[in-house]
Amino acid sequence: MGVLNVTPDSFSDGGKYLEADCAVDHALAMEAAGADVIDVGGESSRPVGAVEVPVEVELARVTPVLERLGKRLKVPISIDTRRSEVARVALESGAAIINDITALGHDPEMAALAARTKCIVVLMHMRGGPANHIKFAHYGDVVREVVEYLDARARFALAAGVARSRIILDPGLGFAKTAQHNLKLLAALPDLWALGYPVLVGASRKTFVSRISGSGERDLEFGSAAANALAIAAGASIVRVHDVGAAVAIVRMAAAIAGRDQRFRRDA
Repeated sequence: MGVLNVTPDSFSDGGKYLEADCAVDHALAMEAAGADVIDVGGESSRPVGAVEVPVEVELARVTPVLERLGKRLKVPISIDTRRSEVARVALESGAAIINDITALGHDPEMAALAARTKCIVVLMHMRGGPANHIKFAHYGDVVREVVEYLDARARFALAAGVARSRIILDPGLGFAKTAQHNLKLLAALPDLWALGYPVLVGASRKTFVSRISGSGERDLEFGSAAANALAIAAGASIVRVHDVGAAVAIVRMAAAIAGRDQRFRRDA
């Protein structure tokens, strides 16, 4: 899943793709590099300094990009939003996935929209909101609490009419979590996919990666690559990334080693 932030303040690429033409060009480049999904977002949720924006601002950022991409991309589009109005516009423009950092909890209309349109939903774990979630990074047992939360949100989605086959779970690395929390969750991914849903992991260029591997461009690339490879080996089905070209090679290799690439099954 290639990240396309059409915001001025996202933590890694804020401002780079705020102009619609730049955003479209970048999405097409990620597709050409091997991205299987393009995830479009119009509101930053970075750990420090994120500002919640009105729905009108979010719509103004994503709508022109979605309208153009819907006609040009061959891979599915995901809309990274917690608002049903934004999700509805995206789905009408051809998006197939709602990536909701609040796990359908922020907007009471979101679950019904997902069920009615039969789209895929990504349910992510987070505490607090986009502007303050880091204040809530306190757990007794982070793995157990995240797994229990996502299990409950998946049950909520099912009760709302979302098909089980259209639910994806995301542990929400960096959202109300310290570096140690993130590492524990990565190590315990089998506990999450044991719930029976595909798992998405978004470690790319996050603060905990820079603190461990270094904050230089190459440090972030290699640190993110290591996290993505281990996530795939531990059972993740999707990695959300900024550096698509490198990630494609990493995913292929990690999947082959783990025996999850049908072309290179060890028992074939």
